[in-house]
Amino acid sequence: TGTKDNRENFERLLAECRKGTIQMVITKSISRFARNTVTLLETVRELKALGVDVYFEEQNINSLTEDSEVYIGIYGVLAQSESENISANVKWGINKRMQNGTYNCRFNLLGYRRDKETKEIYIVPEEAEVVKMIFQMYLQGKSLGQIKAYLESNEIKTINGKSVWDKSTVKGILINEKYIGDVIFQKTYREDCISKKSKINRGEVDGYLIMDNHPAIID
Repeated sequence: TGTKDNRENFERLLAECRKGTIQMVITKSISRFARNTVTLLETVRELKALGVDVYFEEQNINSLTEDSEVYIGIYGVLAQSESENISANVKWGINKRMQNGTYNCRFNLLGYRRDKETKEIYIVPEEAEVVKMIFQMYLQGKSLGQIKAYLESNEIKTINGKSVWDKSTVKGILINEKYIGDVIFQKTYREDCISKKSKINRGEVDGYLIMDNHPAIID
């Protein structure tokens, strides 16, 4: 889509245009080409400088014609606005589910899984023992580096099956409220639907604490 971060084939198309192997790009609509107005205009201008025409079927616009950029810009703003409105509606629905505790967040962390059918969160016993051990070692005064070294020397794998642990992964376990059965929604947030940059929530948006959301591994 026009807002997708990784647009591999779109980049491949542009590369072919730069090589001179494509003379004309035919696309269904401006919203399919790009929903970021800046990206849209920059790309059209670059292709225009290369002599490559972009034809937008829905709007019946050829980028090489006179005054085309004005119309492309107008339709581009409308397409971006549509994306922002859709994003706002989706966010509203998610926030409502967060407020009433029915939002199913991802549970890709050591010691837990979510049942695909029932959506219930359950404890994985052998992994839960590793989690308990990590907390116990930290309470005994072990550093993150010492815990990391112990896990690796005993060939204990990470949640992703890796043999090497990062100290940040160990720290992430120790500060994760999910291990006491609680969950905090919206610890991070996206600035907008165009850049899709995630930021730590320091009060910019509402956060939601759901207590006793699932079985606890530690007290």
